[in-house]
Amino acid sequence: MKPLPVPECPPGWRTAPPDFVGVGAQRSGTSWWYRAIEQHPQVVRIEGQSKELHYFGRFWNGDVPDDLEERYHSFFPRPEGAISGEWTPRYMYDFWSLRLLRRAAPDARILVLLRDPVERFRSGLARLMRRSDKRRQQPLDLMMLGDAMNRGFYHNQIQRLFDIYPSEQVLVLQYERCARDTRGQLDATCRFLGLEPFEELPDLAQERTRPAHDKPTLSDDMREDMVRRLEDDVRRLLDLCPQIDVSLWRNFAHLAGEAPALDAPAAAGSRS
Repeated sequence: MKPLPVPECPPGWRTAPPDFVGVGAQRSGTSWWYRAIEQHPQVVRIEGQSKELHYFGRFWNGDVPDDLEERYHSFFPRPEGAISGEWTPRYMYDFWSLRLLRRAAPDARILVLLRDPVERFRSGLARLMRRSDKRRQQPLDLMMLGDAMNRGFYHNQIQRLFDIYPSEQVLVLQYERCARDTRGQLDATCRFLGLEPFEELPDLAQERTRPAHDKPTLSDDMREDMVRRLEDDVRRLLDLCPQIDVSLWRNFAHLAGEAPALDAPAAAGSRS
């Protein structure tokens, strides 16, 4: 909700809609993957500008300016031959943002990075606990704890994304596959963005840029409750995105090999 300073457009550069926008999911390695993409010689970002603009969150009440598109485009100056973009994980979660994003950037390539939803929750919980400690050990806000859980219900978020953007403009990636096959998944990401794959894997792709933090251990009962609550959503997600290798999600690996639902819609295009 804070004002966003508009970057200066250097002489000879131009502003235009972003070429790519990452829309999810929080605590799924999005900063790591964005920084790796950013190392490509054809990708530019203005010095000091955040990976996450959170541009559309401020319009939650429907008070959208007439020049929404022009304002958004002003954050993406680049020279000819280069591409630019951002990655705000809230866009997929906040129901109004995707519609506004499509209005402002209808041709953008859309990136999604998903993670085992229970492990994503643990990472989100660890972040909340660190913030609580910094605030002199104030108790956790249970609404934020619920938010951390709800972000892991991926199916409806991805379905809405496919309802708004054509499937050929969307690349759904899996954090665990990116960690296991960084080269192959980064090459696929580059090709999706219209870029030649890296000749050599950039250092930022080989190492996570954020320091490792201890994650809270969930009790057996809590983990089992979460798995039961999320299981149906994961099944529906696999029907929608069959390229996801659920065997890499340790909390849902038991779903691997299950037959798809008889009423599952046919997969539209390639999303892997």
